[in-house]
Amino acid sequence: MLCAIAALVTALMVPLVRRMAVATHGVTPVRQRDIHTVPTPRLGGLAMFVGIAVGLAAASRVPFLRPVFTDSDAPWGVLAAAGFICLLGALDDWFDLSWMTKLAGQVLAAGFLAWQGVQLITLPVGGVTIVSSRLSLIVTILVVVATINAINFVDGLDGLAAGVVAIGCGAFFLYSYLLSRGSGAPNYATLAALILALTVGACLGFLPHNLNPARIFMGDSGSMLLGLLFAAATISVTGQIDPGAATVTQRQAFGAFLPIMLPFAVLALPLLDMLLAVARRMRAGQSPFQADRMHLHHRLLQLGHTQRRAVAIMYVWTAVLAFGTAGLAVFRARQVAAFLVVGVVVALALTLAPGRWPRRRRRPAVDPANAGDAVDAVDAGAEDGVPSGPSPGLARAGPVTSAPTDSPLEEEPNEPADG
Repeated sequence: MLCAIAALVTALMVPLVRRMAVATHGVTPVRQRDIHTVPTPRLGGLAMFVGIAVGLAAASRVPFLRPVFTDSDAPWGVLAAAGFICLLGALDDWFDLSWMTKLAGQVLAAGFLAWQGVQLITLPVGGVTIVSSRLSLIVTILVVVATINAINFVDGLDGLAAGVVAIGCGAFFLYSYLLSRGSGAPNYATLAALILALTVGACLGFLPHNLNPARIFMGDSGSMLLGLLFAAATISVTGQIDPGAATVTQRQAFGAFLPIMLPFAVLALPLLDMLLAVARRMRAGQSPFQADRMHLHHRLLQLGHTQRRAVAIMYVWTAVLAFGTAGLAVFRARQVAAFLVVGVVVALALTLAPGRWPRRRRRPAVDPANAGDAVDAVDAGAEDGVPSGPSPGLARAGPVTSAPTDSPLEEEPNEPADG
């Protein structure tokens, strides 16, 4: 129910946020690394935040979830941190903040989460307790900041980040619920499960507007919001299960022994992309925050995949890794291994054989000089993005592109910002 509430509110808010983005020139100037040429508003993260906030308010009135709100103020702390990071991303979408400013804001949001009790108290290896409060704070901040940027790195194609996060959070929700039920906990309602359900709902409500051809992008306001929420859920799970408890079976203890394993599985592609990008740029003598067109989704396009196929392939990889790891909570290791082997083979076949996919009619190229006219085709829901008339609101913004930013810490080219 809460997932549906978040989805519905987000879907209803997207058109309003889109109009606001058009009116305030919340669009992206054309850059060499961009894939899109049709001007598309961003700031979609604002709609997602409203959906999550309304869903959380509704959850506070549900008797089953009352212990989550009465035991601590952590749910409201997560919401406050989410609002701060969403606002920071929106300011970047408008004014193109420096990477140092964004990094400082991310650290502040992570520190606030820790202050509200969403903090790593145990390390995910063997349930080792972090004795030092300072070390606990540092590790929490590192996890949150890394997750925020990992999610943002994957936000490069229509519907990619929202779909990947929805799939990953869905698997993580199943994992968290089964782990709590298997441990004999008297109440299966947890902060992690609540955050994950709301995040899935916000992503599902946003996706219909974001699938190719996208009518709006989440921007940094959305990617950083999703990263913080996923990090908060990950941190909350680590203290739920005691691997040494008598009620935990050997298979369930394995899942509890490494509670961070599933987040790493969900973020495997974004983290790999981020590490490869940093290594690639440093090897070339560039800043690790210098943007380029060598991300994983760019490589899929270079293999001959269309945007939709590339996004579908990333969905498949995420589902295989996330649900395969979540299955350790209920299935035998051999069954999980068999699923992973089959899933990886299928994902590899889809990745490496773009010529065998059904071909669709190619879109006509859009001249950036006439990109302002093309947005009306998106407004009308045109499948192929054929210009159908002028769009005064976006045309005034100048030649822009709909592609989202790669990372909140990646440096932008020296181009004037809109508005």
